[in-house]
Amino acid sequence: MKNNFKTAEIAKTAKIGKDCVLGHNVVILDNVQIGDNAYIGHNVVIHEGTRIGNNAYIDDGSILGRIPRSGASARRKVRETIPPLEIGDDCVISAQVILYAGTKIGNQVMVGDLASVRENNVIGNKVIVGRLVMVEPHTKVGDNVTIQTGTHITGDAIIEDNVFFGDEVSTSNDNSMGRGRGIYKGPYIKRGARIGSNSTLLPGVVIGEEAVVAAAAVVTHDVPDRKVVMGVPARVVRDVPEDELLPRKEE
Repeated sequence: MKNNFKTAEIAKTAKIGKDCVLGHNVVILDNVQIGDNAYIGHNVVIHEGTRIGNNAYIDDGSILGRIPRSGASARRKVRETIPPLEIGDDCVISAQVILYAGTKIGNQVMVGDLASVRENNVIGNKVIVGRLVMVEPHTKVGDNVTIQTGTHITGDAIIEDNVFFGDEVSTSNDNSMGRGRGIYKGPYIKRGARIGSNSTLLPGVVIGEEAVVAAAAVVTHDVPDRKVVMGVPARVVRDVPEDELLPRKEE
């Protein structure tokens, strides 16, 4: 291990791979595992049990494996035991990112500055989580997904492979806006769908395979496969052109 700075605090039970570089004031707690060739920037905190793959780049000020806490008035309490955070190989975690315990992040994932991924999420391979993105708990994100700056991914959502989100998309999972019986259901966004900037997806809507939601649309009902919707509320206006479709999966 290359430790060019003597200010890091490393628990005796932590395991750090070959050719790693640590910045000033890094804190690595008990039972953390870090693969080979990792770069850990200044003032990074890695909480107990976190597992990080090979070739990780963790930029300054990030917090990895944070344990969630419930506020006194929270409707959804954190009750279960939370397993450690897992991060795959070849990932880039930018500056001042917060990744919570209980989440699994795949290989070749990039998380932008100031983004946050809450507990009990699954993030696939080759995903881009943009600057200031928030991913709430109990959400599954597939492979090759792009989530651009400032988008809010609600809890209890399902996002399949090859989905694209523009900037500042808003999603939600509670039709009662905090006054219901605790029934939460986020959007289900199918393979290859594209969601335009500043659009809004209401709880439980299904966005069909390869569908397109135009910028600033408000989606209140399900969107069929390979259709373009726009407006407030969103309505179907045309088919997605054939030359924009992804190759079909073999049955």
